[in-house]
Amino acid sequence: MQHAVRSRAAIRTGLTPVPRPRTPSVASLMDADALRVLHRAARALLDDLPDLTDRLVALLREQEPAYRTALTKDPTATWQEAHRSLRHSVTSLLDPRGARDAARRCSWRIGAARAEQGLPLDALLHAFRLGGSLVWQRLVEETSRTAPEDVRLLVHVAADVWNFVDEHCTLVADAYRQTEWQLGRRRENRARLLAAGLLDGTSRIADLPEAAQALGLPEYGRYYVVAVTGAPPARSDAARAVLPPGARVHWHAGTDVDYGIVLDGADSADGADDDGLPGPVGPEDAPDAPVAGVRIGIGSAVDGLASVGDARRRADTALEICPRTGGTVRLADHLPAALVASSPELGGALAERVLGPLLRLEAADREVLLDTLTTWLDCDGSAQRAGERLYCHRNTVLNRLRRCEQLTGRSLARPADLVEISLALTARRVLRD
Repeated sequence: MQHAVRSRAAIRTGLTPVPRPRTPSVASLMDADALRVLHRAARALLDDLPDLTDRLVALLREQEPAYRTALTKDPTATWQEAHRSLRHSVTSLLDPRGARDAARRCSWRIGAARAEQGLPLDALLHAFRLGGSLVWQRLVEETSRTAPEDVRLLVHVAADVWNFVDEHCTLVADAYRQTEWQLGRRRENRARLLAAGLLDGTSRIADLPEAAQALGLPEYGRYYVVAVTGAPPARSDAARAVLPPGARVHWHAGTDVDYGIVLDGADSADGADDDGLPGPVGPEDAPDAPVAGVRIGIGSAVDGLASVGDARRRADTALEICPRTGGTVRLADHLPAALVASSPELGGALAERVLGPLLRLEAADREVLLDTLTTWLDCDGSAQRAGERLYCHRNTVLNRLRRCEQLTGRSLARPADLVEISLALTARRVLRD
């Protein structure tokens, strides 16, 4: 405990142009007699420091539940911590200037250590105030025992003793909060590294339990990954809106793409976890992105955190086939396009082999035929519906389709040819985007 004891002589050394009246709020007015009484009692406390420590530990055990746990877990370390703090406190009464820095270092170390151990800050501050109360009580007891007539002189040091307690409570709280902030940053950085390892597929099996704890997700569950890209502010809004309430997700922010590791709720029978909260949701439950210009790819589910890297690659594939203007693509709904995106060289070769003659037409003619062919496929092969979409007669649609067949050498009535044409159109769209 650091005690800033000042004599009347020290107070008078400063230049004071205008004399000021002395009030109780000004520094203590101890004279030589008060210092003598204080030092005599403090030396007695220092000689009896183990007993003083025992009394403080007993008070902590009785009045502070958090310290009861600490005393049960490691009584020796807790006793030594209290002993060091009391020794510095009492020494500060005898040598305020000489003991100040050591006392402050002691309090700072205690605050930092208790933050690392997770002891509540309120419990730590209570312990320091109990220590200050105990020291003051023992000063009064010792003076009453040896020189009862001098007890009145201790009134002059009371403000200094309690100012010391307040100072060191502030110091220990600062140390605690700074350490707590540093620990939080370390936890965040470690969680980020663990999440990055899962998404990259580079995590070690031994790291999976730690990753599960750091991310707040079970090690053995079904997971899918959501990939979100776009302008950072809009991307953040879309990332929050892409999943319905109740989804258990860990978001990993990147430079260009944000990834969400989402616990799949497909295996949940009632849609609720054991804690009664809404259960996680599957990729089919994700709403479309409400933010223009934001692209979202939702991959298919995998088993366990160990396979999150595969889920991330599937989400990247879904993101790759997402329109550049924005929107949401669920991989399971676009598997042909995903196949093309997974092998762009083969996709390009297929488009050229099947659609080559069409692609070499004049731009206006080419786009009319390709648009007609795509619309006809979207309308499930109905020339009537395709004509309504294209604002032309169904016979015009049929004429354009016959010309496509002549140029490509493939028949739209032959299933194998139709599959090739459909995949080739998908490849052209995906690779062009």
